[in-house]
Amino acid sequence: MHPAPRALRRALAAAAVALLATAVGCAPQPEEKTSAAPSGSAAQSCAKGKLATKSSGKLTIATDEPAYEPWFKDDKPANGKGFESAVAYAVAEQLGYDRNAVVWQSVPFNKAFAPGVKTFDFDVNQVSISPERRKAVDFSSGYYDVRQAVIALKGSKAARATGIADLRKLKLGAQVGTTSLDYISDVVKPARQAAVYAKNDQAKFALKNGQVDAIVTDLPTAFYITAAEVTDARIVGQFENQGGTPEQFGLVLDKGSALTPCVTAAVDALRKDGTLARIEKQWLSDAVDAPVLK
Repeated sequence: MHPAPRALRRALAAAAVALLATAVGCAPQPEEKTSAAPSGSAAQSCAKGKLATKSSGKLTIATDEPAYEPWFKDDKPANGKGFESAVAYAVAEQLGYDRNAVVWQSVPFNKAFAPGVKTFDFDVNQVSISPERRKAVDFSSGYYDVRQAVIALKGSKAARATGIADLRKLKLGAQVGTTSLDYISDVVKPARQAAVYAKNDQAKFALKNGQVDAIVTDLPTAFYITAAEVTDARIVGQFENQGGTPEQFGLVLDKGSALTPCVTAAVDALRKDGTLARIEKQWLSDAVDAPVLK
């Protein structure tokens, strides 16, 4: 057999290269490795001050406006005064961020735990942890155990209520999206539809003006309202926790946030070393007790 002409040999070689390239292109290729930890997993590094926050080197914390006492002081979340402001800065310190690295942001209560990407790293705003809310957002472990309470004007029929049965005949009100409102519908089950307000300020105004017989808030807020804002009102009583487990406030984060395990670890550390208890004693010591409504 005669050797193939040079031109033919070149054509055959080119065809072989093309065929090899095609075969390699169709073959399974090794997957690219990724260094990113699973979202929201404990594998996320919690290196102090170096978290994957919304703004590099900063920790963005949100709360509602106005910021009510005793959770905040003088409607200024950044001053470190009030229970939740103090808790927020304590968590920031645990995460490695000093006060100068904390940025505050105003976010309406309902929007904080609504579905969708958040603009904050975490929100602190008396948001109770619940299975329903967990469908849309992440929570840290609880930083405060809370009960709900009923407030009525002194001398009114509502102020004389001693049990849940007495409340069923009343016109009750609460802020929208709160567990306070849930307690009205799920525990009291009143004969009249509850009045729903966008803000606690509106609920207080309605109580003062006789538009509702009583309002429901968390217990520390109830103590502050009756002591400083609606002084002709009194705490009728508090509800027992439902389901055998305490209602807890938790810090709110993006669903699947890589920060969740770090923020949870920070809250757990503050509970373990007694910091949360000290902050509670300083800012919520007046909210000690109230009759239990059964």
